[in-house]
Amino acid sequence: MRVTRTATCVALAVLLGACATGPLTSPAPAVVPTAMPPAPAPVPELRPGVPAGYLGKALPDSLALLPPPPAKGSPAFARDQAVSRASQKLKGTPRYALATGDADLRFPHAAGTFSCALGIPISPQDTPRLYLLLQRSMVDAGLATYAAKDHYQHIRPFVFYKEKTCAPADEEALRKDGSYPSGHTAIGWAWALLLSELSPDRADALLARGRAFGENRLICNAHWQSDVLQGRAVGAGAVAVLRANPDFNADMAAARAEINTLRGNGVEPQDCAAEAAALKVKIPGVE
Repeated sequence: MRVTRTATCVALAVLLGACATGPLTSPAPAVVPTAMPPAPAPVPELRPGVPAGYLGKALPDSLALLPPPPAKGSPAFARDQAVSRASQKLKGTPRYALATGDADLRFPHAAGTFSCALGIPISPQDTPRLYLLLQRSMVDAGLATYAAKDHYQHIRPFVFYKEKTCAPADEEALRKDGSYPSGHTAIGWAWALLLSELSPDRADALLARGRAFGENRLICNAHWQSDVLQGRAVGAGAVAVLRANPDFNADMAAARAEINTLRGNGVEPQDCAAEAAALKVKIPGVE
């Protein structure tokens, strides 16, 4: 693996919310479900309360998988610039508010990203194995982007234009963190693929939410469109490698049982109207 110690530290700072402030509290369980699978056993941790990924060093090599990012002055970079400028016109819209929420990868907040699309609440109380699955796969998908990130050190749009992002607390770390490919997008797309496998009847909604999750990085001024498109490729690559991991497969089976149990108990997420309204706001020029 080509990820250096320094790059890994930066990655974890950004992906795990080390530069964000203020504690997050876990919500109360939506219901006390019946016939739930057992809680997950303890797993290795990156730091207290943050479980390690499934893959360790056996990550897909994003530098080998991806072409170089668009060069300054090229037609491809001009397209990136056009989409970037169009996306910044969405400030103050419901989609900008959603993008701001999606930028925060701290748990338990991040676990709820796909609750509306999945049709059940996702939390450590209601779905502990699914919660763990999302935490661990986030680390794998996010860190899989770093071979290319470290090699290319592609400039981010907010740095290029000397502007701000939707997450000011993260900007110092992001300035030192390559833009290409997007780690948030790799994570969101990996989650969308995994959840679609767990709940194929809701695949359309889950994949649409995963796409929006990545594209929200355009609105946040943190990534170019090429970063987002190739972030999906890395996320898909991480999922492909995860399928051979026995711990991952065990958590997938347990997560599927949790989903079925909650649905059998009639448990549904709350406050999905605002998300639905935000997702109707489209980014001009996005492919």
